[in-house]
Amino acid sequence: MYFFDIMNIVGPLFIGTVFIIVFGLIIFAIISSIKQWNKNNNSPKLSVPVQIVTKRSNTSGGSGNSSASTSYYITFQVESGDRMELLVSGGQYGMIAEDDLGILTFQGTRFLSFERRT
Repeated sequence: MYFFDIMNIVGPLFIGTVFIIVFGLIIFAIISSIKQWNKNNNSPKLSVPVQIVTKRSNTSGGSGNSSASTSYYITFQVESGDRMELLVSGGQYGMIAEDDLGILTFQGTRFLSFERRT
């Protein structure tokens, strides 16, 4: 009988703790996203000459009955040698090739456009 008394106390505490941790992580993710969005909006729009260094994609999900989601990233190198990896749309990803030269327009961590130069 003593075991069930302990479980009546520990069970709800455990469930409550898990709920608080999950809820806290969700709130943290939302706040982080809003902060990044605000930082991007307050950053200047810059256009700089770049070279495309590499491209990569990241696919998640897709097992069982769930659908897959793919994110596309391109690494740009500016004239000083600094590199930045930006998230791009699938259409942009398909139109840009490694070693392309052009003008990158971005705002903070937000990709805006790439104009190829010959």
